[in-house]
Amino acid sequence: MALNKVLLIGNVGKDPEIRHLQGGASVATITLATSERYKDRNGETRELTEWHTINAWRQLADLAENYIRKGSQIYVEGRIRTRSWDDQNGQKRYATEIQADVIQLLGRRNDSPAPQQPAPAQNQGYNAPAQQQSTPMVNPADLTDDGTDDLPF
Repeated sequence: MALNKVLLIGNVGKDPEIRHLQGGASVATITLATSERYKDRNGETRELTEWHTINAWRQLADLAENYIRKGSQIYVEGRIRTRSWDDQNGQKRYATEIQADVIQLLGRRNDSPAPQQPAPAQNQGYNAPAQQQSTPMVNPADLTDDGTDDLPF
């Protein structure tokens, strides 16, 4: 049995890079920072930041293009992938990246910029975050207590 699962919560380091491929598919590359704080032997607080490259395809790429910006806080579920290539000098190079399966926007709604385009169509086959519904505000002055009980039991 094998398991390749990554769960990350972090802040986006720069606006996602979006590529539209032939055939209509799109891919987004997102740079994500995760930080942890700890106290060293002297009792001083230290912070360690790790940078991750996230690749998101199709509807998740559309989500990234429309809603994710530098500074956005996101949750990512995915798998680790390592790829290799030969550089201009013939040296073998490696990159370890996260292939996103789920991306959810975190933080308050007003932390994210307004969408540039209409929201992508929801497709149950992809794990794009569900749209949050806001609860309408009720003015207490509009409520009157006439003594009747409207509870069904």
